Amino acid sequence: MIAQDILDESNAAVSTDHDADYAALGDHLARRGIDIAAIAGQVAGYGVAVPSWGVGTGGTRFARFPGKGEPRHIFDKLADCGVINQLTRATPSVSLHVPWDDAPAADLLAAGEAAGLSFDAMNSNTFQDQPDQPYSYKFGSLSHTDAATRAQAVEHNLHCIELGQAIGSKALTVWIGDGSNFPGQSNFTKQFERYLASASEIYNSLPADWSLFTEHKMYEPAFYSTVVQDWGTNLMIAQHLGPKAKCLVDLGHHAPNVNIEMIVARLIHAGKLGGFHFNDSKYGDDDLDTAAIDPYRLFLVFNELVEAETDPAFDPAHMLDQSHNVTDPIESLMSSAMEVQRAYAQALLVDRVALAGYQESNDALMASRTLKVAFRTDVDPILAEARRSRGGAIDPIAAYRLSGYRARVAAERPEVSGAGGGIV
Repeated sequence: MIAQDILDESNAAVSTDHDADYAALGDHLARRGIDIAAIAGQVAGYGVAVPSWGVGTGGTRFARFPGKGEPRHIFDKLADCGVINQLTRATPSVSLHVPWDDAPAADLLAAGEAAGLSFDAMNSNTFQDQPDQPYSYKFGSLSHTDAATRAQAVEHNLHCIELGQAIGSKALTVWIGDGSNFPGQSNFTKQFERYLASASEIYNSLPADWSLFTEHKMYEPAFYSTVVQDWGTNLMIAQHLGPKAKCLVDLGHHAPNVNIEMIVARLIHAGKLGGFHFNDSKYGDDDLDTAAIDPYRLFLVFNELVEAETDPAFDPAHMLDQSHNVTDPIESLMSSAMEVQRAYAQALLVDRVALAGYQESNDALMASRTLKVAFRTDVDPILAEARRSRGGAIDPIAAYRLSGYRARVAAERPEVSGAGGGIV
């Protein structure tokens, strides 16, 4: 973790400017009838989970270029995730991926407590083969034509549930790469029916207080057809399985120009929005840092979420899901956590009474302008105050660099080889 004196030194260097900026923004918002302290309090109470796999360097389809001080195992990952939350105070939980993160529950709990983290949704992995499994997922997992392969995939998900129960998780996220690469390779209907049967086995084994999140993805690694290819199919699955099944929306898993905020609204209406994997994309499922390309779209998603917050039962899961190829993963995850908080803060600033009036009177220009006023407000002082009020850093990336954390762990963790290809 980062030493407290380093954090104090970093905050002291910028606290005077921060106080002035926060006061100025408070005066500006007051003229709009908004209490800045109330907004900062809501932002301080918001958290997004970090993915354990996100603190490692990702890869491209052709190669992987490792970074210095990469985590060697789940316990290194938890240490890195703890630093992210220590500085941002925005990532109180971590989402594990099994079998990558498989370890005794007691050890995971102890490491999580030391890092100040709880455990978010468990993630199963039947999109790649493991050294000790008897059946291959080359041609599918939960939808495979072979019953024994499907049973193996189901059993793996049940193991994830068992481990998750022991560490306090309350959800299982299932994403599969099943599909086809050639026309005629698979019978679409039979393949989907096999998936539903396998998913039902998993669903029926869920603890009473758990949720099952299914995730849609348009393509990759199946490039002709994918079993769970869009939100419509995902909604069909959730409705088929039952009330504990919800749809997970990954911002990168859609075709270019798809209206993701409308998908969010539709899933909210159906009572089937389970949560998000936040990232960004330019061409496809790029897994870029959140808001790196289209921060306005992220804001529009949060506009729908804040609108739905009037229902006390509405509580979707929020998690980052990114691949970091040219940046320090800790810095990218901190930046993304702050961007998610930024979109939330901006959405809280929307004048909803005015917006509803413009919508009812069909005043398209003023309705759009009402959203733009909130989006264009510089909420950085609110985010910084939310962090500082909870013991975090006013400027997390500056504090992180001042600490020398990356150099320190690089000296302790041997550098791994960059040989080999494939998406990591």
